[in-house]
Amino acid sequence: MADHDNYKRKIKTREELRQIIGIRPRKQSVILCHGTFDLVHPGHVRHLMYAKSKANLLVASLTCDAHISKAAFRPFVPQQLRAMNLAALEVVDYVIIDDNVTPLESIKYLQPDYFAKGYEYFEGGGLHPRTQEELNVLEAYGGELIFTPGDVVFSSSAFIEQAPPNIAADKLMTLMEQEGVTFDALRKALESFKDVRVHVVGDTIVDSYTYCTMIGGMTKTPTFSVKYDHQVDFVGGAGIVSKHVRSAGAKVKFSTVLGNDALKDFVLKDLADFDVECDAFVDHTRSTTQKNAYIANTYRLLKVDKLDNRAISDKAVAHFRASLVKDKCDAVIFSDFRHGVFSKQTIPALVDGIPSRSFRVADSQVASRWGNILEFQNFDLITPNEREARFALGDQDSVVRPLALELYKRAQCKLLILKLGDRGIITYRAPSHDVRAFFTVDSFAHNVVDAVGAGDALLAYATLSMVTTGNSIIASILGSIAAACTCEREGNNPVSPEEVLKRLNTVEKQVKYV
Repeated sequence: MADHDNYKRKIKTREELRQIIGIRPRKQSVILCHGTFDLVHPGHVRHLMYAKSKANLLVASLTCDAHISKAAFRPFVPQQLRAMNLAALEVVDYVIIDDNVTPLESIKYLQPDYFAKGYEYFEGGGLHPRTQEELNVLEAYGGELIFTPGDVVFSSSAFIEQAPPNIAADKLMTLMEQEGVTFDALRKALESFKDVRVHVVGDTIVDSYTYCTMIGGMTKTPTFSVKYDHQVDFVGGAGIVSKHVRSAGAKVKFSTVLGNDALKDFVLKDLADFDVECDAFVDHTRSTTQKNAYIANTYRLLKVDKLDNRAISDKAVAHFRASLVKDKCDAVIFSDFRHGVFSKQTIPALVDGIPSRSFRVADSQVASRWGNILEFQNFDLITPNEREARFALGDQDSVVRPLALELYKRAQCKLLILKLGDRGIITYRAPSHDVRAFFTVDSFAHNVVDAVGAGDALLAYATLSMVTTGNSIIASILGSIAAACTCEREGNNPVSPEEVLKRLNTVEKQVKYV
């Protein structure tokens, strides 16, 4: 048996633990310590050692992830890994994960002989109000409150803020073990995408990179001067989502609006070369959207956008709706950049055109516009980032987990993957007896060169994973790896399954400590 399996035997449910320790009066005395234990530090160890000296059995109880909201990205360590950290300590006999906000219910249920608290829970010589509640419960059945010495007080949050440890591999291993997901299952999912048909609807953006050399500045005005070197164009927006999906092996139909200009020809040729079936509605009254970044010596000096953000015509809406209705696709992705295709007027008709059997996905980006992900109700998957979530909810203050939960409820979606930039993602899903409501996956990116398009890669690979496996863990992991691959290089290029597989193999070695 592996060492970590030996530790696991200490982790019990509350019901299992009561059967083990028995009811009062019992032969072996029991002391209970409760806390978050986000990072087990010297203060925790001293607290636990002192508690153990007062009884035969030491039970460590930790607050579950769902009830920790004292900082934006807490807990830093997920509950199963926190439980393992405590179980690995010889001084600890048993560990439970408390699903309640406070330890009061566990105290009532287990009736430990002693309950240990840190000395800092005295307030000016008196008890902290919450500690008084705990004392009342203890005294009701004859239990005692014990305070451990408080000459040195440590803080997990302080350690995390000063220098957060890199435990991404440990967190991933714990999540996969807990959910029964293997690396072979992830590889098998990657191989299954070729049988999927996806219909992407959204705004095409031509992402241009104009490379320059700095010449100097003007003497009379704060104007810098550059020499033009060359320009590189990429199909972006919903176009790159289509290319990610096609690159992953699925068949793609892409419905979009283009202007009648040279950029239209570039987009159509690029998509055709990539074997994306493009259903383009050409609007002679507008230009094709272009976002041009001027770069000198790797620094982005300026971005110039050519936009026409008017809502598309009724004729265009009818065209796309009819195209959706007759398409026998496995998934529909609405990729909304708020450049005309989606608006309050167009969304109801377009949603109404989605075939009933299709997996429904929406992503609304508000980098420079006013899209709202909540306009896409009852979808199977939505993938906004934190800024978009805060905009949709009008909430600047909540920490991330309650923010994500509120968005999940308000959108009435089946699955929410909230993108948190370099902190990875948090995923919310419908809980059951077998799965928890949410989990996190840390970012797999090591050297970010150009983060543009990372969310599009995640959107594509997460969608395909959900269609083929229905597993939110697989979708979150493969989506996050695809995002990491695309942001570690410059330019908006599609991510191939080979790239994802290569990174997946590297991650597996890290997780297994090979």
